Amino acid sequence: MVDLGSQYEKIQNEIDAAVLDVVRSTAYINGPEVKLFQEELEAYLGVKHVIPCANGTDALQIAMMALDLKPGDEVIAPSFTFVATAEVIALLGLTPVLVDCELGTFNLDPEKLEQAITPKTKAIVPVHLFGQCANLEAISTIAKKHNLFVIEDNAQAIGADYIFGNGTRKKAGSVGHFGTTSFFPSKNLGCYGDGGALFTNDDELAAKARSVANHGMTVRYYHDHIGVNSRLDSIQAAILRIKLRHLNAYCDGRRAAADFYDKAFESLPGVITPERALNSTHVFHQYTLRIQGVDRDKLRDYLGERDIPAMIYYPVPLHMQKAYLDDRYKQGDFPITEQLAAEVISLPMHTELSADQLEHIVTEVRNFIEKAGA
Repeated sequence: MVDLGSQYEKIQNEIDAAVLDVVRSTAYINGPEVKLFQEELEAYLGVKHVIPCANGTDALQIAMMALDLKPGDEVIAPSFTFVATAEVIALLGLTPVLVDCELGTFNLDPEKLEQAITPKTKAIVPVHLFGQCANLEAISTIAKKHNLFVIEDNAQAIGADYIFGNGTRKKAGSVGHFGTTSFFPSKNLGCYGDGGALFTNDDELAAKARSVANHGMTVRYYHDHIGVNSRLDSIQAAILRIKLRHLNAYCDGRRAAADFYDKAFESLPGVITPERALNSTHVFHQYTLRIQGVDRDKLRDYLGERDIPAMIYYPVPLHMQKAYLDDRYKQGDFPITEQLAAEVISLPMHTELSADQLEHIVTEVRNFIEKAGA
């Protein structure tokens, strides 16, 4: 699905030199590279504060802790997402409230969002799934109306732009009270291990989040808050500094591959290509088709037999996961989410895809679909 080896070869000299510099410095934790990466990412995103941390799940947790959410508070999230979104809510003793998503964009449906708000609701976590933003303008309007926090789960859409109705743009992750991201190696901006970050334009929230991420300390050995130990190490920061300089090119490469896929599948019966929202650019963390009329799982197996990896994100919605079964929800309550879980399949998507590889992938998809539909 991702060719990190070929990507590394193109920037090997830069990466090797950066890592070696950290090793020679011995400043492995909170060294200069972490501060420099923080500043460079702040400039890229156009935010006042970036708080690096250990991974994307920690970023969500730190954001919720910094917002002083308390056990029993309700936090709204989509049912069609990776488990980390709801996992953190549950771990903190908060109540996850799940909502359905939009069929075209796969993102949280603002109309369903407002219906789920109760007096206990304190926050909304829109997930920018597969590389494009949820409808942040609508979500922010609803949040302001009900005095709710917005935490953008931006693990899959770093580099995307949200486009407001008046034409102005902001980077994904920079609109809500907090944005969070993951630097897992397969992400569009990925390190060579685990890593994550929070973003905010609020000085007080930034100070609280920095303290929470560092054992609740503001001054060393003086603990003002209940905190965690969540740090981005200097080697990963050095790698991310290099890769951040290439992020726009990586996004362009993914879009070019997506354009190729779109054109190849535009008239193929039973195959629905990803919708590109008018209010967001798309950075294609995943290229996700919807398959109708043929067996989606058999297509995945067929591709695998031909050395083409294909993944299903996500085969079981959160409200049907064993760990999150809840008497409030039953099968059928989230019809769009359940439909997507049965239809989606993601094809290889990365910046190193060659024309021959893309042609091979689309040829095999077409072969299966045409034979299965014959």
